[in-house]
Amino acid sequence: MPDAGSTLPRRQLGRYLTEWRTRAGLSQAKAAQLLEMGATSLNRLEKGQNSRIKSRDIQAICDLYGVHDDLTSALIGLARQSNVKSWWHQYGDVIPKDFDVYVGLEAAAVRLVSYQPDLVPGLLQTADYDRALVQLAWADSTDAEREQRVQIKAHRQNIVTRKTQPVSLEVVIGEAALRRVAGSRKVMAAQLRHLADMSTRPNVTIQVLPFEAGFPDGISMPPFVILEFGNAAYAQAVEPPVVYLEGAVGDIYLEKPNDVSRYHQSYEGIRQVAWDAAASRNLLRQVAREHEQRER
Repeated sequence: MPDAGSTLPRRQLGRYLTEWRTRAGLSQAKAAQLLEMGATSLNRLEKGQNSRIKSRDIQAICDLYGVHDDLTSALIGLARQSNVKSWWHQYGDVIPKDFDVYVGLEAAAVRLVSYQPDLVPGLLQTADYDRALVQLAWADSTDAEREQRVQIKAHRQNIVTRKTQPVSLEVVIGEAALRRVAGSRKVMAAQLRHLADMSTRPNVTIQVLPFEAGFPDGISMPPFVILEFGNAAYAQAVEPPVVYLEGAVGDIYLEKPNDVSRYHQSYEGIRQVAWDAAASRNLLRQVAREHEQRER
């Protein structure tokens, strides 16, 4: 019988538990012995295979590994969410608002496919572009707090530029994202040139969906990211792919194969009518020049 709950928070929880056990210098067998838990049970927990997870077990594990209180609360929240069939993560609800579930999934992915109609994707944003957005989104924060957010974004971008096994990144960006000004036209010019430069990397594909393409699906698709985690032996997925939808009050994670397939189909339809990589690169540089000219 298939497990009743969502596999996504279980897998995320398993990754964190494995990481912190390793930090504590414990083998899986030794940790299980100290926890008075079967080694098989701990192994299933770390692989995200337990369908029912007890909060007290997670608390005991975190105590043994020396996990700090804030992260312990987040991991207990993940354990509770694992029993929910359709997973919707609302900040400040079960999981602490400062725990970014998506970032952990992003770091584990080997391929990211994204459609962003209005904004430059986060992994491709310059610091000044991101800073302009953070200034508005976190207006009540201090300058130091806002700058910390910018630095966190910059750190996330390492998965694209690292020398060893960089993530494969495929994005379609709406033309509106090129022309809508964040910060200033000078900031936009630099941002678009950065996109053009990044698109020359072998692991990065950037296409622009022009206004003239209309609505490929007959509807206005929201921004989305499809995260894929690679294949093991016999072409089996290491983990099932996930569709991420960011919301103003909460984030939605779709795991059902039919849902993921639907977003793959939508992306393919959008990609086919978008400009190809070379034409998109030329457009990025052209619009960058337009911003510079209007800045003078």
